[in-house]
Amino acid sequence: MSDSTKPAYGATGARLSAMMFLQFFLWGGWYVTVGNYMGANGMKDQIAWAYSLCPIAAIISPFFLGMVADRFFATERVLAAMHLLGGATLLAAPWAATQSPTHFILVLLLHTVFFMPTLGLTSTLAFHHMDNPEKQFPMVRVFGTIGWIAANIVVSKWLHGDEHAIQFYVAGGAALLLGVYSFTLPHTPPPAAGKEANIRDILGLDSLSLLKRPAFAIFILSSFLICIPLAFYYSFAPVFVSAIGVKDPAFNMSFGQMSEMFFMLVMPFCFARLGVKWMLLTGMFAWVARYGFFAGATQTGLLPLVMAGIVLHGVCYDFFFVTGQIYVDQVADIKIRGQAQGFLVLITQGLGMLIGAQVAGLIVKANTVGNTVQWFNVWLIPCIAAAAVMILFGLTFSNRRTADAQAA
Repeated sequence: MSDSTKPAYGATGARLSAMMFLQFFLWGGWYVTVGNYMGANGMKDQIAWAYSLCPIAAIISPFFLGMVADRFFATERVLAAMHLLGGATLLAAPWAATQSPTHFILVLLLHTVFFMPTLGLTSTLAFHHMDNPEKQFPMVRVFGTIGWIAANIVVSKWLHGDEHAIQFYVAGGAALLLGVYSFTLPHTPPPAAGKEANIRDILGLDSLSLLKRPAFAIFILSSFLICIPLAFYYSFAPVFVSAIGVKDPAFNMSFGQMSEMFFMLVMPFCFARLGVKWMLLTGMFAWVARYGFFAGATQTGLLPLVMAGIVLHGVCYDFFFVTGQIYVDQVADIKIRGQAQGFLVLITQGLGMLIGAQVAGLIVKANTVGNTVQWFNVWLIPCIAAAAVMILFGLTFSNRRTADAQAA
């Protein structure tokens, strides 16, 4: 498209920002509060499975993207189809809950299989229409965080729906709206159109060569290990926050996303002064501190400790996950950067979070007597585990790229 016919980015940026807002509004509309809903509807023993579904879908989605979405259909049309189907499954979730916990989990699994590929699709679509992604993408992506916060406010603060089916109707309606809206997004041809699909590209096997570099191997191992205790927060923090007496838990947990926005803005300043290793260590230490605050709150009853743990989310997420993405971008050759980022997602948000959610469920079950959870033990275990990984990483990781290149 020539410059004379290409639409002004201002208008395109606004359309992409609306896409990101709805994308994360629909996710935040149910993901934070589903554990509360399940606990109130006789499914507390299945909460760990509910929070294992996104990791399972994260493992599956690269195969879908590599074999279908990247090769045969325009991105905006795939996005539309996935959200229309995903919205329908969310609307069916309350009915499934009345049938059995198994029906409910299977419907949620179907939804996450439709939803998780759209995280990559929205980024692909946005990048395709940007002239300067390094500057433009953060301004678009921040509307996703705003959407997540807005969903928490609507479901928790306005509708008081943390334990009610209304969360699925709000999220499902947003998904259907985004599905229809996606048909109006700028045309984005499939990025791998005309290329023959091969198992090496689909599985991202070329990115495995990076494991020959000791620093990258230590980074991947540490990232995998720390995502196991990290999953405790995503799986059970909303239930804990409600149990300890915080009103409108999803609304109060949205302060974590608010801090995420702040720390995203100061990250460049911190990164220039701390570097990769100390940014990652700071992120890991924030997880240790978060769980320490939660454990302390169970002993003292001080709700400010709970809020402190929530507000740490900006450091926990930005300094660990975002820094990790930057590090991968630094060490991976340009030809395999996409595969390397996908490999990182597979290891962390796929395998690490999946194992972590299951471990968290077992720990909570082992520390439940009747209807009472011994939350101190629940938070002490991931606190110690995160501290152990932090120490391991601090003692073994060195970001000397020149030495790494020679080792490879």
